[in-house]
Amino acid sequence: MTEMIRVAGLTKSFGDLIAVDHLSLSVQSGEILGFLGPNGAGKSTTMRMITGFLDPTAGEITVCGNDVLRDPIAARSRMGYLPEGAPLYGDITPAALMSFVAGARGLSGAEKRRKIDDAVGKLAIADVMYRPIETLSKGYKRRVALAQAIMHDPDVLILDEPTDGLDPNQKRQVRNLIRDMGRDKAIVISTHILEEVDSVCTRAIIIAQGRIVFDGTPGELEATSERHNAVCIRLPAERLTVARQAVESLPNVERVDVEDALQQISVMRIVPRDRQSIVQDVSAALRQREVPVEGLFVEQGHLDEVFHRLTVGN
Repeated sequence: MTEMIRVAGLTKSFGDLIAVDHLSLSVQSGEILGFLGPNGAGKSTTMRMITGFLDPTAGEITVCGNDVLRDPIAARSRMGYLPEGAPLYGDITPAALMSFVAGARGLSGAEKRRKIDDAVGKLAIADVMYRPIETLSKGYKRRVALAQAIMHDPDVLILDEPTDGLDPNQKRQVRNLIRDMGRDKAIVISTHILEEVDSVCTRAIIIAQGRIVFDGTPGELEATSERHNAVCIRLPAERLTVARQAVESLPNVERVDVEDALQQISVMRIVPRDRQSIVQDVSAALRQREVPVEGLFVEQGHLDEVFHRLTVGN
């Protein structure tokens, strides 16, 4: 893989407020990076600096080998950018916007028409191309903004909340598009939707107070959850006490949580110590006590729990 984005010691201060604090990262071609953090963590500020729309207080940024500060035009020519909120000119049509952006990107003639048609098709916006942007729904505005970002087939895509305002079908379409494009591009996605990280991204970075607190794959992120390898069991309520006694005595069990204790079918979650695999031990203990099991599955982890712990600290 080729390094497409390199950020070293990136810092941004607004007076006494340090929004981004000596942040360093590298993104390779073929990577889809989920860039996560609570509101105010510095995500959008970082993306604006990478795209050259905001000057850093300190640090270095290169895109495809081009220094964003020293040679911003060369760097921006290799990027597509979907900013937060998708700001667009409301009084023009998507067709006029796409034509303007294509011209600014140096496209003309048949190539310009082909690139516009391709982006319009990928985002399914053909039916609104000649309506004023201000009359479009939030979802259509978002897709128009994304279409202009991908139109010139850039090597690097910086997408700030790309599925914001989309309905479930549109989200699915855009996620599939991002996965397809991610095979040979470097893509950075800022999102608050944790399921998007698991379904789309090959890597995740979480920042809090302008600093990186996690950098790894979505699977590695899930594996830090206290519920990683937890065993969930559905069983008849009258056998709950026996089942609980059987599994609580196992040496690798941290605790047992019970849901629906007053229903005919109860749910018991057995949380392991140190996230180790306990499913075989649990199954054996229940068989030994002749506890009938209606259903059993092993949890991979809960991203919302991990996110809260990493960004809040409890």
